[in-house]
Amino acid sequence: MAYTVIWYGKQGILEKTPFDAEKVARDHLLETFGDRKLRDGVVSAEVRKEDGTVVFSQAGGN
Repeated sequence: MAYTVIWYGKQGILEKTPFDAEKVARDHLLETFGDRKLRDGVVSAEVRKEDGTVVFSQAGGN
């Protein structure tokens, strides 16, 4: 099953990154969230299954 990390900024979706496994997608999100928040203005991100179900999400203040 495919999973997608969706990165959100204040104006909406910034980027979608596909992954083959949920754990890999979640680990990527957790490892890069802080850097993307500072560098790209990410305010939240989520991991979604192919059917659109959110399986993990992360948000950061400001």
